[in-house]
Amino acid sequence: MKAIYCSILVFLILFAAKSVNAHDQEVDDEGEFDYSKDGEKGPRKWGEIKQEWGACSNGTMQSPIDLSSERVQIILKPEKKNYKASDAIIKNRGHDVQIEWIGDGGWMSIDGNDYRLRYTHWHSPSEHTVNGRRYDMELHLVHLSTNPNVENKIAVVGVFYKIGTPDQFLSRLMTDISSMVDKKNATRNLGTIDPKDIKTESKRYFRYIGSLTIPPCTQGVIWTVNKKHAEENARPLQARNSRDVDLYRTILNANN
Repeated sequence: MKAIYCSILVFLILFAAKSVNAHDQEVDDEGEFDYSKDGEKGPRKWGEIKQEWGACSNGTMQSPIDLSSERVQIILKPEKKNYKASDAIIKNRGHDVQIEWIGDGGWMSIDGNDYRLRYTHWHSPSEHTVNGRRYDMELHLVHLSTNPNVENKIAVVGVFYKIGTPDQFLSRLMTDISSMVDKKNATRNLGTIDPKDIKTESKRYFRYIGSLTIPPCTQGVIWTVNKKHAEENARPLQARNSRDVDLYRTILNANN
């Protein structure tokens, strides 16, 4: 079996919400939904399962979408981050595997606002596509802001992966991940995990306004896609609906 390595594509998400409520965040319970194409709990039915999931069916700014090169702008923009090695756990949530930082995993800054790193998880295959191309896997690094004056409370950095040369970060986790297969809600301590080991550097990225990709499919998410396992758990592509997709070029801080 070939290993998985990080491709040169990375993306960033800003979740636009005045407060971070359990109602707005991704659902953890796999029993409430699944990814079957024609099943009663599949993506086509998500919006009918619960009233608060209505945006999954009725929303006009849903994610993921195909990130084509049409209507793309190149913009210079500095980004800062200060990740730290910290204690973490790994959890099998049923529909994905998630790492949660228990201590201080550090932060990233967007438009002068700091977002603390909380957790990361994977989707296979990738949810977004680039000019019609789908990657083997997609990682989300989720950050939260505690600043009451910040409108966008959640920021997510994401990475596309494809089969190839081993990725060091994933290789370290494979023993723990393999031992948790078919063990829903299983949790293990990972010890100290350094987020800097995840390859997230890029000089260019796309941006568009979309949504969370699992219920409740909350809209108002600013997706920024940088250009640099088992069962599928990727939501099908959603209608673009004339939304602009901008391509940003990042100036990396010399101290990062």
